[in-house]
Amino acid sequence: MPNPWTGKGNPYTRKEVVERLRATLKKGQPIIAAGAGTGISAKFIEKGGADLIIIYNSGRFRMAGRGSTCGLMAYGDANAIAMEIGEHEVLPVVEEIPVICGVHATDPRRRMWHWLLQVKDMGFSGVNNFPTHTIIDGQFRQVLEETGMSVKQEFEMVAIARKMELFTVVYVATADEAKAMAQAGADAIIAHVGTTVGGSIGVRGAVCTMDDAVKRTQSIIDGAKKVRKDIIFLSHGGPIATPEDAAYINEHTDCVGFVGASSLERLAVEDSLTQLTQKFKKIPVTKQALKAFKK
Repeated sequence: MPNPWTGKGNPYTRKEVVERLRATLKKGQPIIAAGAGTGISAKFIEKGGADLIIIYNSGRFRMAGRGSTCGLMAYGDANAIAMEIGEHEVLPVVEEIPVICGVHATDPRRRMWHWLLQVKDMGFSGVNNFPTHTIIDGQFRQVLEETGMSVKQEFEMVAIARKMELFTVVYVATADEAKAMAQAGADAIIAHVGTTVGGSIGVRGAVCTMDDAVKRTQSIIDGAKKVRKDIIFLSHGGPIATPEDAAYINEHTDCVGFVGASSLERLAVEDSLTQLTQKFKKIPVTKQALKAFKK
């Protein structure tokens, strides 16, 4: 339903977002969510028929030609960057589909309930847990867990968002994390299987196989289903980079859709700009016009 103040769709209530997504599935269509780091990306992602737009702080680095992992590093205020992209670039141009804000839940400088009120007041229809510590492993993950930057804070953020009637679509990397997110009230869970392959700044060696992606994705789904049966499951990352890849995951798991950031926004720009520039480089120049430069 349109916003009475603007005539546009945003913002939506949690219930409205869930109903929209379920209506898409009833039509036999997949759910496609896309990251947008710029207004023009958001405008044409919506035109392409996406169901959700998600604002990640990594979108700013990605569209600046840097790797998405920059969004996990101390190169800026993740929450402020996502808010700024949403306020000034994406929310003003999106006509109808819900816009979701990436939230860095472990930010020690923010009272999370207070920040989520600001996110909701800005006109976002929901939240996503990015940057997420779920995709960090090894000794560094243990350090984060032991020093007050635990993934548990991401679960708590989702629980608060649920109380505020914000739609929640969240990343997890393991079945246990999926179970905890289901208990927190997440509406949609994204099986994150690693940084996206391909293009100029995607990973090459640091990626799992497609078979591993299938196993990890289904394990995550099974973990959440032990708690609730009403969750929407989506895939993301690693070797899942093309529509064909996402189709393969849907066909071999209980996923009903895909979340793309690099695989939609970045790879589309890389391919189209390269090809278009090459076409421009092939336009003719008359001999008469070139004559002056041959002297």
